[in-house]
Amino acid sequence: PGELEDNPMIRATGKILVADDDQEIRLGVSELLMPLGLEVVMASTGPEALEIARARLVDAMVLDCHMPGCSGLDVLISLSSRSNEASIPCIFCTGRPSKYLEAAVRNAGVWAFLHKPIRPDVLRSEVLRALEHVHGTRDGSDRSDPDHRADRN
Repeated sequence: PGELEDNPMIRATGKILVADDDQEIRLGVSELLMPLGLEVVMASTGPEALEIARARLVDAMVLDCHMPGCSGLDVLISLSSRSNEASIPCIFCTGRPSKYLEAAVRNAGVWAFLHKPIRPDVLRSEVLRALEHVHGTRDGSDRSDPDHRADRN
């Protein structure tokens, strides 16, 4: 484990989009991430998530699979088709995982595929790892690993 995972109180910078149709989940994820120093922007529908991601240039996203308007997968595919948005790491969350869904989100370039209920430490770790990928490490080097994309519970 790296420095980010060893210290749960590490401070980070960045703007995270949390999109889920369940308000309790949005608030819970926000409460997990804000103490890290992150700015959290929330969306309750797929179209709202897409609009926010495009307008605010977020650093990373936590997307639910099933949302009104369009799915998290639809959001991910739409963003990945635009070069300036394709590099936004997406942590994809679902309460109904399937091999088909996992293959589809991986093909769309997902950063991490998480099953609900999500362990808080795993979510924090994935968000921090995604931000490290976006901003580079503290020493300025980029230790990003495109093969890191693991299925974590």
